[in-house]
Amino acid sequence: MEFRKLPGVDQILNHPLLQGLSTSFPREFIVNMVRRQLEEIRQSIASGKECPEVAEIAASVVARAGNFHTGNLKHVVNATGVVLHTNLGRSPLSKEAIEAMQTAAGGYSNLEFDIETGGRGSRQAHIESLLCEVTGAEAGLVVNNNASAVLLALSALVKRKEIIISRGQAVEIGDSFRIPDVMRQSGAKLVEVGTTNCTYARDYENALTGSTGALMRVHSSNFKVVGFTNQVEIGEMVAVARKHNLPVFDDQGSGCLLDTTVYGLTGEPLVQKSVAEGAGLVLFSGDKLIGGPQSGIIVGQKIYVDKLRRHPLARAVRIDKIRLAGLIATLLHYLKGEAAAKIPVWQMISAPVAGFESRLLSWLNAAGDCGTIIPGESMVGGGSLPGGTLPTKLLAINAGGKKSAASVLKISAGLRRRDVPVIGRIQGETLLLDPRTVMPEEDKIVITALKEACRFSS
Repeated sequence: MEFRKLPGVDQILNHPLLQGLSTSFPREFIVNMVRRQLEEIRQSIASGKECPEVAEIAASVVARAGNFHTGNLKHVVNATGVVLHTNLGRSPLSKEAIEAMQTAAGGYSNLEFDIETGGRGSRQAHIESLLCEVTGAEAGLVVNNNASAVLLALSALVKRKEIIISRGQAVEIGDSFRIPDVMRQSGAKLVEVGTTNCTYARDYENALTGSTGALMRVHSSNFKVVGFTNQVEIGEMVAVARKHNLPVFDDQGSGCLLDTTVYGLTGEPLVQKSVAEGAGLVLFSGDKLIGGPQSGIIVGQKIYVDKLRRHPLARAVRIDKIRLAGLIATLLHYLKGEAAAKIPVWQMISAPVAGFESRLLSWLNAAGDCGTIIPGESMVGGGSLPGGTLPTKLLAINAGGKKSAASVLKISAGLRRRDVPVIGRIQGETLLLDPRTVMPEEDKIVITALKEACRFSS
């Protein structure tokens, strides 16, 4: 019965909602969009669902075509309270980083050109001295992400050799990618020592053989092991490795250049500390707690960094000019001592709860009887500071009060489906919106969205 209700292609094409598409797209494209939409509805009906109205189908085709017109990747407002939200693009960039990236994208640059000599230059030359100044390292280079940095280091220095790692650090780093898998891909042989909760310096010492190429620490940046535990610090590992003329690799994952305890968070390993304690290579992300664009940063001793630089894989994983420009601008904030004031990630982490109150009152006024203001917690997220939270205040749109659970879900969906989606988090039967991760200049977007979503939710 439902299949009989399915309109034909021409009926959808002639619907008034589709008439404006002809000015932006060729007819063949529009016809294909209609056919795909109708095919999806056929499959939906076959699974037991009802056929939508013609107007609803036409609206879906317009939305589908609109994604091609504006692009699927769009600006969203992150009201989840997760500062480094991986699904929402991790760290927003500073104004200076954005301007630097626009400059690099808008014309030619001296990316690999030496202006002084008129000959070929290196893209790494633009950032290496800055990396060394900020971290205290002898040398550094940048690739496209930290997984690439780890793969390059292992391929260049430990291929067909053994690399010793604590059993508790053979971790999954996200999206089903695991450290042991990366090691196997590089050609290195993983040797696990210790136990899940306790590893000691003697475990590394006892595992050394003539085939050992390096010792490695992988920071548990996305989980915590608590209770009876013991971890070997970088200094202890270096002491073991030096007796055998071996390097220590420190995969810090998120990477951090500022003391997180100042902001009431647990301590995160500092890049500078690992460098000072003698790690041969320190590897970390540029787009998490560093607060820059996606990149993988490698700093350490020149003898090892130079070998990575010359490896063929270095070209395959090299960073592009636009992200390089943004990362340089981001690192300059650290060099100038202004990171906490200018990098959005650190602005959010350091923001006092008292500063949210007036903003939340405006949000509450827009939500009307939908919401209340409650205390809560923000999270750093993004594979950083597992379990670390920051106190905050939230706009809560509650089920069980004046709104049903279905109404709360409808409000959440209404906020998500706007031209600039507003993304909150659902906890139980409550929608929570956290101002910590919303830029103050985005408040107008939130207020307008709340007025409309709450008005039509009953």
